[in-house]
Amino acid sequence: MTTPRAQRSRDKVQAHRDRLRKQGLRPIQIWVPDVRSPEFEAEARRQSLAVAQSAQAKDDQDFVEAIGLDDLG
Repeated sequence: MTTPRAQRSRDKVQAHRDRLRKQGLRPIQIWVPDVRSPEFEAEARRQSLAVAQSAQAKDDQDFVEAIGLDDLG
């Protein structure tokens, strides 16, 4: 059995979703890597080291610096 407070909260969420649908939006669910997990950290470190130690490391870094953050905005 749900409490009155839980029911109010559920109604608010449903009303919010209904408003968004009326605006032509639809809900989607996406799954992304858990960047807090030890497995993610280990794999990111492994890949970073592989890139840093590659024969093309200097060329790759030069490219990253050439495009810079200024080009994103």
